[in-house]
Amino acid sequence: MRTDVDALLSGNLLLSALRLPDQALLKPHFELKDYARGEALFEVGENVSFISFPLGQCVAALVIGLQDGRAVETATVGHEGAIGGVVSQGSLPAFSRAVVQIPGSVLRIDAVVLQKIKQTSPGLRNLLTRYSDCLLAQVLQSVACNASHTIEARCARWLLGLQDRLGTNVLPITHEVLAELLGVQRSYLSRALRTLQKQGLIQVRRGRIIIVSRPAVEGAACECHGAVKRHYEAVLGAVYNAGGTLVSLRARTPDDGRVCQAV
Repeated sequence: MRTDVDALLSGNLLLSALRLPDQALLKPHFELKDYARGEALFEVGENVSFISFPLGQCVAALVIGLQDGRAVETATVGHEGAIGGVVSQGSLPAFSRAVVQIPGSVLRIDAVVLQKIKQTSPGLRNLLTRYSDCLLAQVLQSVACNASHTIEARCARWLLGLQDRLGTNVLPITHEVLAELLGVQRSYLSRALRTLQKQGLIQVRRGRIIIVSRPAVEGAACECHGAVKRHYEAVLGAVYNAGGTLVSLRARTPDDGRVCQAV
């Protein structure tokens, strides 16, 4: 690709965590693609031909559509990860829909090409396997969360997860999108947001939600946000700054125990 690949790689923490020789294997095969909010990376049943690495503030969600028309979020992926068959042999049918919630760019690579490179790179295999374990943990925790916790607690959890990825207290998310991701009617979500706003935790504005006090929102959230965060720290060496933003990954390599650190 003709753009500055090195600068683009720094926009994704997973790619940044790779050692330079592993990055060099991937660079010639990347394609930069821009997505608007609501665009799908892939649909249910489609062969996942590309693995996408969100850059910067681009955020996508894996959602499951139900017969009643609802679409419930099972995982959220931003610049900390990848979307697609990162562990599989590539080009398998998608079980969920991947839809962009915060517009931006992704670096994508052909799934078959990535599989071939993984066969030559233990470091890449290790990192993607660790990331897949963390993504599965997020999915499993979402199942438990959706079944057990109040809308207010689930809403606070989701807002914290978005702030972790964006690094700002102003979250560009609408009522409609958030209600869809949580799998609830908009009227239920509006009541939950009003409760959080009356408690001084957030401010609700047109097209955005402002986190007023992150510690207070953490107190209102269920344990699910903290559980997934701790798993990312244990498995991927995730590093968060004082404001809670995810700033780097330091996954250990399989051969020598050293860490791959984002710079």
